[in-house]
Amino acid sequence: MIETIPNNSLLDDILEHSAALHRHLCPRQVLGARMGILAGRLLSLELPQKNKRLYTFVETDGCFADGVGAATGCWLGRRTMRLIDHGKVAATFVDTRTRRAVRIRPHPQARTEARHYAPNAKSRWHAYLEAYRIMPDDVLLEAQWVELTLDLDRLISRPGARTVCHGCGEEIINEREVTLDGTILCRGCAFEEDRYVRSVTTTPDR
Repeated sequence: MIETIPNNSLLDDILEHSAALHRHLCPRQVLGARMGILAGRLLSLELPQKNKRLYTFVETDGCFADGVGAATGCWLGRRTMRLIDHGKVAATFVDTRTRRAVRIRPHPQARTEARHYAPNAKSRWHAYLEAYRIMPDDVLLEAQWVELTLDLDRLISRPGARTVCHGCGEEIINEREVTLDGTILCRGCAFEEDRYVRSVTTTPDR
């Protein structure tokens, strides 16, 4: 007999919130929610948070990130979530007070095991959706304690930090400026490879 986790009203509430953002529920939202719940237990934090103690790095965008956000209370708009786009359904959760950090990803066999937990699902997609809600943590997920290789204080920055780029004249906030040869520049002016747009001389056709 396969043992499953008991009915979890917290998970149900989180998934309802996440689904409302997309007008549907998908397996990756469930994975994100389950990762967030597990992170709260491992870090001994009450989630979803009402403060900004937890900081989360997600390694892909889309539905997964909203599942993580609904479970943790970490959002791009609150500056408690950052996208490190590696194209991976994984996330690292950091307690900004203790600096303990845990990276959580799906178990490599999670998709295979899902069929055992939802044998009557009408498709693989539906099997993932149903099974990810009830699979035990150690079957669904893998967690690893990690340490950050970046300066979290610098990343979070401080309220009111702002300056002006001497190249383009645009304002820079959150201490994202670069100083080269004593000149303050935005990353786009300092590093050509960091520019993701370029100016055009004509109006594009409709």
